[in-house]
Amino acid sequence: MHKITVLLADDHTVVRQGLRALLAAEEDIDIVGEADTGRQAVQLVKKLLPDVVVMDIAMPMLNGLEATRQITREVPSAKVIILSSYSDDEYVNQLTEAGALGYLIKQTAANDLLKAIREAHKGNAYFSPSISKRLLDNYRESFLRGTPLRKAGERLTSRELEVLQLIAEGKANKQIAAELAISIKTVEKHRQQVMNKLNIHDVAGLTRYAISKGIIERNADLQAL
Repeated sequence: MHKITVLLADDHTVVRQGLRALLAAEEDIDIVGEADTGRQAVQLVKKLLPDVVVMDIAMPMLNGLEATRQITREVPSAKVIILSSYSDDEYVNQLTEAGALGYLIKQTAANDLLKAIREAHKGNAYFSPSISKRLLDNYRESFLRGTPLRKAGERLTSRELEVLQLIAEGKANKQIAAELAISIKTVEKHRQQVMNKLNIHDVAGLTRYAISKGIIERNADLQAL
């Protein structure tokens, strides 16, 4: 029997251990790797070619949204399922646009995750029941009103989101340039575009925005922001 190969991507060791214990008990599922940053997840997917990736959103260096974009673009055979504490409508929309086939909240039942993995392996979408209901309600309301589903407005590009995350993590322009293998001048350009699009012109404000959108997680060092 062909087992469904799965890669776990979450920066919390205890979460990965819990997921591994849950999935290891299933005869048709085989965990082939674990990643604690989004960038490591992308690298491991390229190397291990798993059938399914279970991905958190808020991870250091590269968040789950950008990791999902890169994985679905570079390894389209890998099906991505988001497992996160965040269920913001905007993120659900962006992640499904990025190629994720499933979106589950971490409070979801274990059976939902198992079903999502098996459905994703078959190429089918699967969402937590609460998210499915909200998406359906949003589409229904949009249809009845005859209005666009999402508000108009400038969206950050993939690279701008990467720069935003690294700024929010406290990285200086030189560090960001080294991390992304781009020039400092290019970092400065992206930084200014992010500030202009969001109309936020200080690092503390960008950090608060990144936390509110689940791009980075709040920790003790950020409480004063």
